[in-house]
Amino acid sequence: MVSKQNAVIEQELLDDYRVGDFFIETPYRTILGKGVFMQVPSEEDHEKQMVELPKKVALTLKKAKEQGHPYPIVTGAVPFDSSKKACLHVPNSVHFSPSFQKEGRGQVSSAPVAVNELISVPSPEYYMKGVEQGIEKIRSGELDKIVISRSLELSLTESVDIPQLLHNLAYQNKHGYTFATDIASEEQRTTLIGASPELLVSRQGMHAIANPLAGSRPRSKDPVEDQRRAKELLSSPKDLYEHAVVVENVANALSPFLKNMEVPEKPSLVTTETMWHLSTVVKGELLDTEISSFDLAAALQPTPAVCGSPTEKARQAISEIEPFDRGFFTGMVGWCDAEGNGEWVVTIRCAEANGHSLRLFAGAGIVGESKPEEELAETGAKFQTMLRAMGINTEQFKDI
Repeated sequence: MVSKQNAVIEQELLDDYRVGDFFIETPYRTILGKGVFMQVPSEEDHEKQMVELPKKVALTLKKAKEQGHPYPIVTGAVPFDSSKKACLHVPNSVHFSPSFQKEGRGQVSSAPVAVNELISVPSPEYYMKGVEQGIEKIRSGELDKIVISRSLELSLTESVDIPQLLHNLAYQNKHGYTFATDIASEEQRTTLIGASPELLVSRQGMHAIANPLAGSRPRSKDPVEDQRRAKELLSSPKDLYEHAVVVENVANALSPFLKNMEVPEKPSLVTTETMWHLSTVVKGELLDTEISSFDLAAALQPTPAVCGSPTEKARQAISEIEPFDRGFFTGMVGWCDAEGNGEWVVTIRCAEANGHSLRLFAGAGIVGESKPEEELAETGAKFQTMLRAMGINTEQFKDI
C-alpha cells in the first residue's frame, strides 16, 4: 500500500512506527516505510563500496519497479567508513504525509530512563589529548580541519522504548530531521535513532539544496546569555574559518553536478534546543535529469563538517586518534525514489539502541585555534539532544 500526500496525517505515521520500520520527519514531509521488499546489495570489494553504491541504488529501484512495486523508494543509512556495509532497502509499503513540525505539538510524557552505568569512550581526559593531537596535525600543515568525536555507552535497567524515544525526539526537534532506521546485523537488531539538525543534500525535480553546518555554541537557559553566545559565534574568526572550509568543500563537490549554484558569502545562524550553529544553504540546478539525490549525497559524504579537510588525510587521522568505530555516526540517513528525488541527512545527534544498551555520539570540529576543554564542553552539549529525550538527569555523571 502506498499513501500519498494528505492521505495520512503525520501524527498517525509517528504513532504507527514500530521497531524495524524506517521513519523520517523533515521540515517538508514525514515518511514511514514498513517491511522489506528488496535489499540494496553490498559490494564485495570493500574499497569500491561507496563508488558502486549509487549504481546499486539505481538498479534496485529499477528492479523493484519491474517487479510491481507501485512506488519504490530506497531508505536507510550509510556508515561513515565508506568501506563498511550500508543498510539500504526498498520497503514493502511507503506512507507519506506533510510535516507538521511548525504547528503545535504536545509534549509526550514518559518516565525517565534509569541508567545503571554510563561510560565515556574515550574518557574526557583522553578525548582532550585527542583534540591536542588534531591541533598538532593542523599546525604542522598536515590538515586544515579535523573532527574528533567521542561516545557515551549507557547500560539501562530496562530495554529502550524506541517508539517512545522517537516521539520525544520528534517533539523536541520541531525544525530538523528526526529519524529511526534498522541497522540490524546478523548478530543483533539495532536501531539507529536521532534528531539531526543538518541536511546533507536534497533533490526535488531539477533543484538541489545542501545545508552544511559548522561552528557551534551551546545554548544557555538565560535569554541574554543565549543571545550573547549567538552573536559571538556569528563573529568568531575561528568558527567562521571552520565553516568556510566546509562550505568550500561542499560547493566544490557539487560543482560537477549542478549549474547556477548559489553560495552565500556569509553564514547565518540556526538553532536547536541545545545548540547554535553557523549555517549556509547552497542551491543549484541539476546538469542532468539522471543525477539522483543519492548520487549527490555520495559525492558529498563525508563533508569536512563531520570528517575534516583534506578528507582522506582527516579520515586516516580520525582512525588513529579515536579509540572506537563510529559505525553509522557521521554517515548519512534518508531516502531516494525512482525519479531521483530524495533527502539525505548527516547522521549526528544520534544513538544506536539495542535492548538494554544505548551508544550515543558527539563530535567537534577542530582547527588551529581550538581549545581542548572547549571542544569537550561542545560534545557534552551535543549529547543533550538524546539525553533530554530520555529524561536522563546528567548531574550524577561526571563523564559527560
